[in-house]
Amino acid sequence: MGKRLIVQARGKGSSTYRVRKKAFIYRLSYPRTLSGEGIVLKLINSLAHSSPLAKIKCNRGIFYIPAFRGMVEGQKINFDNKELSNGSILKLGNLPVKTNVYCIESRPGDGGKFIKSAGNNATITRVVGKDIFVSMPSKKEKKFNPDCRAIIGTIAGHGRLEKPIVKAGKKYYIKKTKSKLWPRTSAVKMNAIDHPFGSGRSKNPKSKIAKRNAPPGRRVGLLRPRRTGKRKW
Repeated sequence: MGKRLIVQARGKGSSTYRVRKKAFIYRLSYPRTLSGEGIVLKLINSLAHSSPLAKIKCNRGIFYIPAFRGMVEGQKINFDNKELSNGSILKLGNLPVKTNVYCIESRPGDGGKFIKSAGNNATITRVVGKDIFVSMPSKKEKKFNPDCRAIIGTIAGHGRLEKPIVKAGKKYYIKKTKSKLWPRTSAVKMNAIDHPFGSGRSKNPKSKIAKRNAPPGRRVGLLRPRRTGKRKW
């Protein structure tokens, strides 16, 4: 009897394929309305995030954000337009051009959706009418509402990928904390019962077009291709 494909097994869920809930106990967001200033209570090492997190206390309660480079416990964080310093949470419309920001809101009040991984930041490049254009880490410009909030500075944790992993076991446990399957085996190197491309009978299979109603695990190869067959010039 054949075994479940890896994709099907992960979708079904088991002790082998299960998210580590304890790693995801911190939700990165800031309150819908902020005023005055807050204080950094604690810097936290979260297994589910690439950067250290900051526990912030304000008049609206406690929330968590990615820590910026140089942040220390007990530091004051400004929420008004009085001070443009690292860590200040302000609207994009109140920030000058060439300011480095991170944790940018997609829509005003959603708590921050963009630029949350270690060592990253974005730069405000230009203002056109009521639109703010920001240069993302991918070097592409993105348009934002001026009422979207962001944090001034660069996220801490830069250089975390520079140290070599050295051992395969260490890489395995790093991936496991984020519920990632590693190592990933090539499909043609699997057995025939484990993957549609499996077995060594055809190491260079032709393009396979998956049926549109195929179940998870069988949808491999070309998924809903726009065209098939040999290109005719």
